[in-house]
Amino acid sequence: MTQDSPAPATTPRTRAKARHILDNYYIGPARDEAVLEIWGYTPKMSYAPGDHVALHVSTTAPEWDLEIGRDGADYTQLLQETGLTGQHHPTPQDCSVNGCDWPESYDFTIPDDWRPGGYLVTLRAWRGEDVVEEHHIILVRAAPDTTPPPYVLVCATGTWLAYNCWGGSNHYEGITGPDGNAFSPVVSTQRPWSRGFCKLPEGAPRALTDTPPRVGDMVRYPYMEWAYAYGYSKKYASAGWASYERHFARWAESEGYEFDIVTLHDLEGDPALLARYACAVFVGHDEYWSATMRDAVDTYVEQGGNVARFAGNFLWQTRIEDEGRQQVCYKYTADQHDPLVGTDQAHLVTGAWEIAPVDRPGALTFGVNALRGVYAGLGNCVGRGAGGFTIYRPEHWAFEAAQVGYGDVIGAQARIFGYEVDGLDYRFEDGLPFATCTDGAVQEIEILAMGLATNIEADHKIWGETPYIGAADAAFKAMALYGEVTPQTLDACTRGNGMIIHWKKGAGSVFTAATCEWVAGLVRKDLQVIAVTRNVLDRFGAD
Repeated sequence: MTQDSPAPATTPRTRAKARHILDNYYIGPARDEAVLEIWGYTPKMSYAPGDHVALHVSTTAPEWDLEIGRDGADYTQLLQETGLTGQHHPTPQDCSVNGCDWPESYDFTIPDDWRPGGYLVTLRAWRGEDVVEEHHIILVRAAPDTTPPPYVLVCATGTWLAYNCWGGSNHYEGITGPDGNAFSPVVSTQRPWSRGFCKLPEGAPRALTDTPPRVGDMVRYPYMEWAYAYGYSKKYASAGWASYERHFARWAESEGYEFDIVTLHDLEGDPALLARYACAVFVGHDEYWSATMRDAVDTYVEQGGNVARFAGNFLWQTRIEDEGRQQVCYKYTADQHDPLVGTDQAHLVTGAWEIAPVDRPGALTFGVNALRGVYAGLGNCVGRGAGGFTIYRPEHWAFEAAQVGYGDVIGAQARIFGYEVDGLDYRFEDGLPFATCTDGAVQEIEILAMGLATNIEADHKIWGETPYIGAADAAFKAMALYGEVTPQTLDACTRGNGMIIHWKKGAGSVFTAATCEWVAGLVRKDLQVIAVTRNVLDRFGAD
């Protein structure tokens, strides 16, 4: 049974038409007994065989059904319960910050034969002929006493949390602050994932449009329009299992690659975890990391581990607090509001990696950094760009069998370049790019391919069009790098880039294809993107 082609319903109640509560941004509890709803979460994001899993579920229905299945190359149903007694629990107004605090509703133990992967939890609530369905995801990693596979997929749970708007607040927008409309620097892990983070219908738009806009047309954002129409989080295309890691996991499994799966938060609790594997893989939108998570990767590579990073936007330092139940990131306001400013722990302030008092350039870990990116293919931010990477060093082993030459572009038809990318300050010599090493990069980093990005959205004066990105990020970058925002510093911060790099670091190696949308090339079966991905995995997994 595959998720693309589900088996017929096993109970007549599943024939009832599902419905969702529609809202432009807020997704969460209606706090109204008259509204049919069901939501659930687990205290942890990942588990191993033998671990106890507690589901915390709140529903306004008298009964509910549960289904759990492995969301791999084929969807396999593994657990099913029907007619579970429903209870509606009060949800605090600040649940997105401090958690829901619902009691345990159902529990089970991870069986020994559950393989590593993502496990989709489906919750269905019934009232007469009406049904509502919501989803949760748990990751099952290999038991620590088993022989590890060569690869481990590290899910970007820091970014999942940052974008999760369930309950009202995330690191972007929210219901906090004196006027009840501010983003929250603190978000809770003890709440459901927003709709679209765990499961999406086939054909849900990605962050980049399939084709660039025609000259004279107003810019469109199909993924947000679709989310509004169908009641999904408008952030679904920015983060979560369903948009990113799931696609890589399904592709890798179908190609015969054996891999374990963990979260960034697992590295927070066990920094030595990666030492079990030959290659650690990061995919998608990988924006938020704690210092401990980053230390774990740096140590791993220095000691001989290999990193394959098909991901973009390495930007913010976070802190994990309250025994993993909260993530903290003050972002743009860190220098004014983070309580660690001016203390002996100032290096843990939750701002951008490159900016004081953190001063830990992202290029020191992955060879690139977000401040030299960021936007490409989104709106009028390089909206009519190539959509792929231009090749400068086609002789590199990563391009074997990809049939590329100097100046060729890979991934353009699959639209892999965007929506956020990482780059470097660089110079050209005889038609080849080299790192200038002014931004934390080192001379050993080899730039294999690159494309152009920007921090300021172009304004083409189309009637009725409102800039989405604008110039706020460029102003932040100008203040951070130059200490003031002037026409000159803004101009210096307009231009960015995204790169593919390779770097032999310590006893290990780092390969970075620094774009969020690399997985789109796997989904759309781009033969060149697939060839590069195979080359990197085959070489790094064999070490």
